[in-house]
Amino acid sequence: MHVMVLGLRGFPDVQGGVERHAEQLYPLLAQLGCEVEVVVRAPYHRPGKPLHWNGVRFRRLWSPRANGFEALIHSFLATLYAAARRPDVLHIHAVGPALLTPLARMLGLRVVVTHHGADYDREKWGRLARWVLRIGERWGMDFAHERIVISEVIRRHVAARYGRGAVVIPNGVHIPRSPGSAGALHRFVLAPGRYVLQVSRLVPEKRHVDLIHAFAEARIAGWKLVLVGELAQPDAYAREVIALAERTPGVVLTGFQTGSDLHELYAHAGLFVLPSSHEGLPIALLEALSFGLPTLASDIPANMDVGLPRSSYFPLGDVAALAKAMRARAASPLADEERRRIRAWVAERFDWNDIARRTLDVYRGVVDRKDAIHPSQGKAPSKRASRAAEQ
Repeated sequence: MHVMVLGLRGFPDVQGGVERHAEQLYPLLAQLGCEVEVVVRAPYHRPGKPLHWNGVRFRRLWSPRANGFEALIHSFLATLYAAARRPDVLHIHAVGPALLTPLARMLGLRVVVTHHGADYDREKWGRLARWVLRIGERWGMDFAHERIVISEVIRRHVAARYGRGAVVIPNGVHIPRSPGSAGALHRFVLAPGRYVLQVSRLVPEKRHVDLIHAFAEARIAGWKLVLVGELAQPDAYAREVIALAERTPGVVLTGFQTGSDLHELYAHAGLFVLPSSHEGLPIALLEALSFGLPTLASDIPANMDVGLPRSSYFPLGDVAALAKAMRARAASPLADEERRRIRAWVAERFDWNDIARRTLDVYRGVVDRKDAIHPSQGKAPSKRASRAAEQ
């Protein structure tokens, strides 16, 4: 089965929830026998970066580096490319790129859309962008052959707003092995178990400012606050976070981290905090749980949908409540047995291997649908397809 993917910047080592989702999912689908081709944006996949990775093939297409236009223009070009390549399934991620779903259908493609969250609720978008994203959501849900949503919260939203059913397939985690030393703690002057960690892009809905103010108010002796996220080419919000961090004692900005460095930062944190105002199903929170970390998260529906104990949530935007909860967690570290229990719980509920198998089942259902125009019409069958037919 030839699966083509669009709607993301690229991977590996590109920051973003959809990118992290794809980085984990598609190598597993390749292992299950899919021919996976991911259309990536040229600015994030520079010449010289491999075009094959863990069974996945990348196709670089030009896109501008401009908020509001980058995803839309690239998705349009990628849809035309898909029309020429004729994959068995075109998998579109996120409601912005889903704006191209009707065009993909007109071009005779079988389309699966994954709804990762209501992107029009992100604080960075203006009125016009929010309107376009809402249309993308509607067209994606109305015109896709099948819809995947990453949480029950989104499934209920799609059912209520559009009267459409959707398959719930969440984000996942791999349970990490015991880390070696990558030098990250030494480089950032951190003591194991004595820092609060947040891992996210520097965008307004992640509420870094709330967390910095709460950390300053908590006054946890000997602890630091570590913010992991891309610092290059900062916009107005990122500059605000950087300036506030520089004025607040104990705050460490690491920039974007990946691989063994990020693994080490997760493994030795004393507490993970996610104060977001908007999420789909937060991979960073799941990854923190995969390390057995104590966690605190804002009480938005997407975070609540993870299913943590009520004591792990605080009211969105309530800096005083967050500071109080941070002090309490720092004063009562988790025992090793409790950390093992957390790791086992998240492994059972959010296993990437199971997620890959369920996604493949969706693809098979779409390919088998009689009302779908077969994407291979008008082209000669491949040698591999011919051999399969003979068998």
